[in-house]
Amino acid sequence: MPDLLLELLSEEIPARMQRRAAEDLKKLVTDALVERGFLYEGAKAFVTPRRLALHIAGLPARGEAVREERRGPRVGAPEAAVQGFLKSAGLSSLDQATTVTDPKKGEFYLAVIERPGRETLDVLAEILPGIIKSFPWPKSMRWGAASAQPGSLRWVRPLQSIVATFGPETETPDVVPFAVEGISAGTTTRGHRFLSPEPFEVRRFDDYVPALERADVILDADRRKDIILHDAKDLAFARGLDLVEDEGLLEEVAGLVERPVVLMGSFEERFLEIPAEAIRATIRANQKCFVLRKSGSEELAPAFLLVSNLVASDGGAAITAGNERVVRARLSDARFFWETDKATKLEDRLPKLESIVFHEKLGTQGERVARIAALAKDIAPLVGADPALAERASRLAKADLVTEMVGEFPELQGLMGRKYAELQGEHLSVAAAIEEHYKPVGPSDRVPTDPVSIAVALADKLDTLAGFWSIDEKPTGSKDPYALRRAALGVIRAVIERSLRLSLAPLVAPRFANAGTERTADLLAFFADRLKVYLRDQGARHDLIDAVFALPGQDDLLLVVRRVEALGAFLATDDGKNLLAGYKRAANILRIEEKKDGRAYDAAPDAALAASGEPEERALAEALAAAREEASAAVAAEDFSGAMRALSRLRAPVDAFFEKVTVNADDAALRRNRLLLLNALRAATREVAEFSRIEG
Repeated sequence: MPDLLLELLSEEIPARMQRRAAEDLKKLVTDALVERGFLYEGAKAFVTPRRLALHIAGLPARGEAVREERRGPRVGAPEAAVQGFLKSAGLSSLDQATTVTDPKKGEFYLAVIERPGRETLDVLAEILPGIIKSFPWPKSMRWGAASAQPGSLRWVRPLQSIVATFGPETETPDVVPFAVEGISAGTTTRGHRFLSPEPFEVRRFDDYVPALERADVILDADRRKDIILHDAKDLAFARGLDLVEDEGLLEEVAGLVERPVVLMGSFEERFLEIPAEAIRATIRANQKCFVLRKSGSEELAPAFLLVSNLVASDGGAAITAGNERVVRARLSDARFFWETDKATKLEDRLPKLESIVFHEKLGTQGERVARIAALAKDIAPLVGADPALAERASRLAKADLVTEMVGEFPELQGLMGRKYAELQGEHLSVAAAIEEHYKPVGPSDRVPTDPVSIAVALADKLDTLAGFWSIDEKPTGSKDPYALRRAALGVIRAVIERSLRLSLAPLVAPRFANAGTERTADLLAFFADRLKVYLRDQGARHDLIDAVFALPGQDDLLLVVRRVEALGAFLATDDGKNLLAGYKRAANILRIEEKKDGRAYDAAPDAALAASGEPEERALAEALAAAREEASAAVAAEDFSGAMRALSRLRAPVDAFFEKVTVNADDAALRRNRLLLLNALRAATREVAEFSRIEG
């Protein structure tokens, strides 16, 4: 079957946009084809710094003919309905329609629409220009004389040529006949900008890839990454060094080169006095280079690896020398920052935080630090931390934001603060907390272990959440400019992974001067939603989470998790499944009878009346009283498994009650009491969860 080859050659595409652009191109083209009934066997998109490419295999040469029957209005329907039918069906008169008789609805019009299958080449020529013109680049530009015209083509960088061919592998493929802004699709492309700049012809994907390789272009980004990583490790090993791997940098560098060549540069030993993280940040941010370690050690080596886009005649000596000059200059700056910062204590930097606005409605960084310190001091005893150390760490936690090093490399915030704190003799827990209070930054980041770090991390995140809730700046849809979802998840992970017992409401409520109860409840609901996401990722059922959160006062996240776990284990047993079925039967009866009677059956049943009734009625009343008391005591003792065991004893009496006892008895008093017994079952289960939220 025929294949499609599409290449869009342009000036350099920013590395950060490349992967997404390749995915977008594949999706836009394949979706448009499928929408028109053209299925395919496989599709893959590729990207280099200068080109987007797409290969779609196994497309039909021609679409299938379509026969559609479209039902119209009844015979004798108003003229407007008839004309609407004719227009939608593409008919000029009712003579082109038929009439069909329906035994129930009478006669109605029917249009039979037949469309011949379209040539795939024509369909491609129809859809590709629109996709190119409306391509969703995060940023794009216009260029040349045409840029003065409204609606002219926008592309990430000036588009230079288009290759678009379609045909079977046994024949010479056709060029897809279209043009965009004067750029006609053809079979001509170019290779590496410097190594192979001459144009050459390609016909199909199978000869396109090897032709690019001969022209010094490796099309597959993952292959470029593999080459860089393999060559970097080999070069480091040959010098007795180890590569410090960096997946993010590797991805970026692979997007900067079409023909990667790994080279090694060096710098003076004296620069190793700078903290390793600062060296790495300097070399990574400014030169996109990898740092190296001494073999078998965590100590950095005075060397780095760069990735060139050229096979130089001098073996890369000039390229390496140029990079070494820049690296030395940058490291000289970093060394100056380091020496300058060491001369001033963190505490002496605190007044500068008063002049930095955190948020116009939430005050300065200095005011925020004071809030965090007070909150961390309150949290400390709850997590086993020294309150004085937690307060001290909070006071110093943001001081490194006004250092020279963090000003140059914001990604070093916290880490440099720890270095400076250690140098000035702060308690080790205080120094650790300055770095770790930002953690966890993402789902793969670790949670702090030091109690002081935990206290400050929780205080920092809770202050952020309560602050933005107090000014009604909450996440909406996909928008979360202040990373509040991440902050909430950080609190959740710290509480659960470190088994912390915290009631969140008393910690955040004081921040809400007005409408405190309402905003506290809203923030706790946000935590509940985030916890649901977290627990679902751990395999917990969403309905069980809802069932626990439906109970009042669920602001101790660790207890919520334990209750969900116990509930899940209980419902996995036969007793749990049967009790849930009995509960739902009771709840359905109550709902029907309460609606019919216009009243709620929410009082306590009459024990004496139950005792005088059927044996099963009496047994259920006794079992309910005992189970509720036992479950309540178990919940109070935080023994949720024990509470589930108490409820499990209701299975047999509930089953017997429904088998032997008629709820809607003729005797009104007996009927009412039996409905109250069912309500007592509903109330007993609410000791552990809201069973009405449980599916099944």
